[in-house]
Amino acid sequence: MKIVNLEWFTKDEAFPFFIQYGGHDEDTDLHKHNGFTEMVIVLEGNATHIVNSESFFIKKGDVIVLNEGTGHAYKNPNNFKICNIMYRHDILPSAAQDLRTSSEYRILHAYSSKLSLSISSFKYVLSLISAMIDEHKRKLKGYQAMLISQFLSLVVNLSRQYDITEKGMTRNQMYLTNVISYIEDHYNEPLTIEKIAAQTDISARHLNRIFQTYYQMTPISYLQTIRLERACSLLTQTDLSISEISGECGFNDSNYFTRQFTRAYGQSPKAYRLSRISYQHERNGRRVVL
Repeated sequence: MKIVNLEWFTKDEAFPFFIQYGGHDEDTDLHKHNGFTEMVIVLEGNATHIVNSESFFIKKGDVIVLNEGTGHAYKNPNNFKICNIMYRHDILPSAAQDLRTSSEYRILHAYSSKLSLSISSFKYVLSLISAMIDEHKRKLKGYQAMLISQFLSLVVNLSRQYDITEKGMTRNQMYLTNVISYIEDHYNEPLTIEKIAAQTDISARHLNRIFQTYYQMTPISYLQTIRLERACSLLTQTDLSISEISGECGFNDSNYFTRQFTRAYGQSPKAYRLSRISYQHERNGRRVVL
């Protein structure tokens, strides 16, 4: 397994901290961190996240913390844009002792503390990391103190959100969390609203109502979105035929799949694949020139 060192990103031993915008267009190799922790905030798109021997679907608005020695990789990325924050815990000042001793501090220490942000929290986090990246790039006088202050603001906000999610989740939110997980794990199966609702103890009608209240779409619409996003990945990452991709993504009829894909993306699956291949060739060409 590949070993990644913090020194690859920053040579500053006195300030072991690095932040950047990034993303992946292709699968990454399984690797682990040596002597540092990485926080990942998903800004756009989705991917399959491999952590040790397990696989998880991650998407826009998710926050993941990966400790030293945890093996991970990304597979089937689709428009996958992220912010990476890499740090050693000794950068946290003694002033944060109340955070260190809190159970909420788990957000910094365990992959199981993965957090899916609300829309308002996500917007706040976006503004905060934008300011952090600006500080990190400009390196004006006092930038290290400013970055630590901003990072602590981020950590406290995420810790509070994690605490609210874990301890204050309403019954409806618990239903929806189970439904979301079920859809993401079984999107390629023949699902109906009744079958999805059967994963909870509420009716299909009530599930539709609370799902639309929280997500502004129905469970079936969400299922359709997941299937189409997966189709985008297969179109660009594999040589499977349109018919095969249709079946892999849970569409029994390839003509129906083509109609739905065209409606969602403004072009047919074949045209989408050709446009992405053309883009990759152009980008690879630029790399050769550079």
